[in-house]
Amino acid sequence: MGSIRIWALALVAGLFVVVVARERAHAPAQPAAPDSAVIAPAPRSEATPQALSAPGPGRVTGLPDFSALVSENGPAVVNISVVEKPQHGGNSADSDDEDPLSQFFRRYRRQNPDREPPSHGIGSGFIVSPDGYVLTNAHVVMDASEVTVKLTDRREFAAKVVGVDKRSDVAVIKIAATGLPTVRFGDSAKLKPGQWVVAIGSPFGFDNSVTAGVVSAVARPLDETYVPFIQTDAAVNPGNSGGPLFNVEGQVIGINAQIFSRTGGYMGMSFAVPIDLALSVKNQLLAKGRVSRSRIGVSVQEVDQKLAQTFGLGTPHGALVSSVEPKGPGEKAGLKPGDVITSVNGRKIDHSYDLPTVIAEIPPGSQARIGIWHDHKAAEVEVKTVLLEDEPAQVARRDAEDGGGKLGLAVRQLDAKEQEELHTHGKLVVEDVAGPALAAGIESGDVVLGVNGAAVNSAADLKREVARSGHSVALLIQRDDAQIYVPVDIG
Repeated sequence: MGSIRIWALALVAGLFVVVVARERAHAPAQPAAPDSAVIAPAPRSEATPQALSAPGPGRVTGLPDFSALVSENGPAVVNISVVEKPQHGGNSADSDDEDPLSQFFRRYRRQNPDREPPSHGIGSGFIVSPDGYVLTNAHVVMDASEVTVKLTDRREFAAKVVGVDKRSDVAVIKIAATGLPTVRFGDSAKLKPGQWVVAIGSPFGFDNSVTAGVVSAVARPLDETYVPFIQTDAAVNPGNSGGPLFNVEGQVIGINAQIFSRTGGYMGMSFAVPIDLALSVKNQLLAKGRVSRSRIGVSVQEVDQKLAQTFGLGTPHGALVSSVEPKGPGEKAGLKPGDVITSVNGRKIDHSYDLPTVIAEIPPGSQARIGIWHDHKAAEVEVKTVLLEDEPAQVARRDAEDGGGKLGLAVRQLDAKEQEELHTHGKLVVEDVAGPALAAGIESGDVVLGVNGAAVNSAADLKREVARSGHSVALLIQRDDAQIYVPVDIG
């Protein structure tokens, strides 16, 4: 009987131990006390997988810190605000029919009688030289009557538009300042998809906003442009236009220009003008006032698999000539529809959109070696490029002078032939207008005859008479064959 009791007690004790062990096995782990000893884990056996301590090829081990890049380059990024040239609209309901000034301006706007109030816009840019040259997008400043550049130290400057190139969407503007911080330039040709990039700009007017992403693609064509855009997923929104795109070394490799959007806001795809192209445009604008591009007078299309098989190409590549301009450079060189252009001066043409960009970079009038696939075999022809006729770049007249200080007028001297054509004895014509003069109704092409009753024959005369004036000045101007005094408030 005693042995039975001992056996039962032993059985109960065993069950208790099993239950406690199971409860401990299912209990959550408790944190160790601050001063408790740390028990070293048992050594791994050969079969235990190794910890992921050493990254393998292509593995991302951490995210970059862009704070030093932004600190170094942020001061060279500027905010640009513009007042766009007023558009002509319908008759103003509150115009004064008895006002002779109103009648005068209405007389020469019968097609588009009165102006609508000017609209405002914002953008970004970056300083490329200590003496105040700034790069931005053409669409930011193209139709602006006033351009203001604001630095990160809150200084503001009126900017002069030196030149714009619509095809590349690149513009150069200038502010009167020295000793400014500048950016450094990288090589956009070395960009690869997957590399980190940083955009700095003023989206929605928020100065020096920073976004980061990666290069999604390079040499991306958009519409009928001559720009091989850099595609990124760095967030870009209205106001970022014209701002710089940096690589991780803090070098500018592009100008943020466009987004793809169905809503007007960022949707994951941004496009930048490669800096190599932008600098070439800048240099031409500064040197010649316009950008020269070449053409060879052919239309091309993409080569797909079926077309490649039809023309005997091993793989789809090149630009298929679909039409040739009569008596154009291509026809003179012997190019025909059905030829596939595969190279230009040794540069491979892989897609049809590569061709216009490569041809445009060649100086007009130069001989270009064109590799073609003709009649199922490779050949080469020489084509003499011609100038791609473009609408004139918007360039500030180099002979225009600041003629009115606070007036906002840029004027130039008329020669005798121009005076005869305009039927005027005046010697100053308005080249550009902004500020108070624009608000008063002065327009480009108006001839300035006098100030406050005194005749003016030069920009120096105009400056002198304006400086003598008080808070307002009366300009005698001629538009077509009519003359009228226009009061301008310069208070």
